[in-house]
Amino acid sequence: MKKQIITATALLLGVITGPALAVEVTGNAGFVTEYLFRGLPQTDGKAAAQGGIDAAWESGFYLGTWGSSVRSGDSFGGGELISGESGVEVDLYGGFSGESGDFNYGAGFTFYTYSDDFDEDYLELNLSGGWQWLTLDIAIGEYDTDPEEDYNFYSLTGEWGHFYTTYGNFSDDFDGSYIEFGYTNTLTVAETDLFDYSISFVHSDEDLFDDDDSENTLIFGVTKSFDISSN
Repeated sequence: MKKQIITATALLLGVITGPALAVEVTGNAGFVTEYLFRGLPQTDGKAAAQGGIDAAWESGFYLGTWGSSVRSGDSFGGGELISGESGVEVDLYGGFSGESGDFNYGAGFTFYTYSDDFDEDYLELNLSGGWQWLTLDIAIGEYDTDPEEDYNFYSLTGEWGHFYTTYGNFSDDFDGSYIEFGYTNTLTVAETDLFDYSISFVHSDEDLFDDDDSENTLIFGVTKSFDISSN
């Protein structure tokens, strides 16, 4: 799997690193009161520090990496409390995105890696298409377990000004869905943008947790974006 991601990255770099193509490199750093990914908790109710670097070319190609602290929940074993694993998630991604009139589209990949045995690595193909305020995202993934498990993930997002709503659903070897309502904006003082902030409410259904309980989560987050270089 790692050979696949290295090969894909090398091919993509070979296409987009010509001297005539302008590239912009940006970074971001921030934190959230809890990290949820597609409706699933990644920090056991704790806050997470996050950040990444992105390179975008005028042609529409992009490459990037993003990371977050993660933590699994405590458990009982042999009559003793076993502390959860803490680690770091590091994602590598790349692809192409573009638009034509009111329509937008994209295709790419994401490789998810984890330290300290928090989770297994996995690779997925990402496809997207949208019209004005509505976007459909599709992820086709392979989970590096023994035996390997496949999954498809679909999400539909509507945006109205600073508000958004997302419905996501798993299929194939995985099951479950969630719905998220959120608000994002930028704090500006004296015409200077200080940082972006967000608030979201996520309802995850019981199928995501393989039990009879659903889960509701309220999340606050702040992010500071900055330019690194451009040409």
